[in-house]
Amino acid sequence: MTHIPALVPATELAGRNRMRFPSESDDYRRARTALLAEEIELRRHIERVAEQRRALPPGGEVSGDYRFQGERGPLDFAGLFGGKQTLVVYSYMFGPQRARPCPMCTSLLSAWDGEARDVDQRVALAVVARSPIERLVAFKNERGWHDLKLYSDIDSAYSRDYFAIDTDGGDGDQAALNVFTRRDGTIRHFWSGEMGFESADPGQDPRGAPDLMPLWTILDMTPEGRGTDWYPKLEY
Repeated sequence: MTHIPALVPATELAGRNRMRFPSESDDYRRARTALLAEEIELRRHIERVAEQRRALPPGGEVSGDYRFQGERGPLDFAGLFGGKQTLVVYSYMFGPQRARPCPMCTSLLSAWDGEARDVDQRVALAVVARSPIERLVAFKNERGWHDLKLYSDIDSAYSRDYFAIDTDGGDGDQAALNVFTRRDGTIRHFWSGEMGFESADPGQDPRGAPDLMPLWTILDMTPEGRGTDWYPKLEY
């Protein structure tokens, strides 16, 4: 049996911190130390959730005949994996009914473009939308993205099965994040972000945990926070 060492209480770890900043008051340091203990507990909770996620039993086998058009031609679902055994698929809200793509999705993907080459060292990352590939590539070039791999969901079959289309019978887009695995030749669904309007807390927009958007992570560290009336735009 693997021995798991007992964790030092977060308050004790916080008390070991010797960082002090010019002109800070005793009140500030007491409050900051208390906050540091909470931040340590948050870090530990994030790791516990990640461990629980990794321990999920096998998900449903992917049986749909999904077809995509990429920048280099057509491919099936297995083709999205490339040479990897795990695939992360982000469903981009940029269907043919939209004049322009979703600003929130675009903000997220702009940040991810800078990380795409790093992500690709371990897993495949695919961005799927229902607009024609020519339209997706045109916006990719406009935005200056270099490393994201974009794919058109040719018949919307994937988007429909994996909750990237309104579930109320409409044809609107929904952002979705799904993770798939390929083990011994079998492709299975592993995990999906399932936090939406139904699970949102009062006064908050629907959000996952941890939040996927670096934008919100940065703003959460400021006194202004996220605010309640500001969202990213395609242009400023």
